[in-house]
Amino acid sequence: MKLYYSPGACSLASHIALYETGLPFEAVKVEGRGQKTAGGEDYSKVTAKNYVPALRLDGGEVLTEGTAILPYIADLKPASGLAPAAGTLDRYRLHEWLGYINSEFHKGFSPFFSPATTDEQKAAARANLGKRLDFLQQSLEGREHLLGGGFTVADAYLFTVLGWCRLVGIDLAQWPGLQAYHQRIAQRPSAQSAMRAEGLIK
Repeated sequence: MKLYYSPGACSLASHIALYETGLPFEAVKVEGRGQKTAGGEDYSKVTAKNYVPALRLDGGEVLTEGTAILPYIADLKPASGLAPAAGTLDRYRLHEWLGYINSEFHKGFSPFFSPATTDEQKAAARANLGKRLDFLQQSLEGREHLLGGGFTVADAYLFTVLGWCRLVGIDLAQWPGLQAYHQRIAQRPSAQSAMRAEGLIK
């Protein structure tokens, strides 16, 4: 398998998940806002979407969208516990969380990555994200992970997006439960390995 990633982007969640499984894979860095890989490959020929992540499977097929890639990785090694068993309510809870993180939290950062966004729009985006952070902290109260059974791919995704807060001037210290959650997951060997491979830590 090949995981196409950009350092610190949402693809970090898939990178963490792959390390959690212990399965062999190659990580390919995408540069120049999705134009080329570090090896010079035209990324638009990998996926016309031109953004990460993309996962090239051993059979040559390419899977895109983190919310599809993360459960796929989890199902490659069910014993990893990265996703509850198919057909269980907990499995649908996992997809519920992936959907929320993707559409309500991840998407809320989009204004900060557009040069056309005004300061007023950024302030509104911060306020909106603050409400999402309130909900996330409340949801994690009294638990170490989003689902009761332990670390899942939803935690890898939430950890990744929480890491963007400092980039946009949001201090997680305002949400001590989330800050502790983020720090705890950052210490997982899989997170350390993925962040080191992406050059985010030494």
